[in-house]
Amino acid sequence: MASSMLWASRAASYLRISVFHRGFSTVLKDLKYADSHEWVKVEGNSATIGITDHAQDHLGDVVYVELPEVGAAVKQGESFGAVESVKATSDVNSPVSGKVVEVNEELSGSPAKVNSSPYEDGWIIKVEMKDAGELRNLMDSEEYSKFCEEEDSKH
Repeated sequence: MASSMLWASRAASYLRISVFHRGFSTVLKDLKYADSHEWVKVEGNSATIGITDHAQDHLGDVVYVELPEVGAAVKQGESFGAVESVKATSDVNSPVSGKVVEVNEELSGSPAKVNSSPYEDGWIIKVEMKDAGELRNLMDSEEYSKFCEEEDSKH
């Protein structure tokens, strides 16, 4: 598949035809999304947080994840760590405010889980939420999908 895409790109380039590549990222329905491309899964007062499939796709192969300390306070929209890839380093912002109750220690030895399983094994932190009302500031899956399409069309 990749070789045929490469061939098509080269042929289009040779023929001076513009080609629009559109990758389709997975967006899960039961999650909330921040415009900085983090997701949050809420279960009662607990929030599991990670970066979206769209974000990991744009970052490329993740080689390092900076994790906060358990007990650290996080604020909605503010950075709590970073994800370093072969392409770039990107801050990871918290979609909700609260206290970090768990960090995904497996990412220290296997940061690529953020790429291979962004919504399952690649979660980054779990937070005890301070204010569930903050969830109203986040997008649902349909809003986030549309947001990503609009963002990608600008590039």
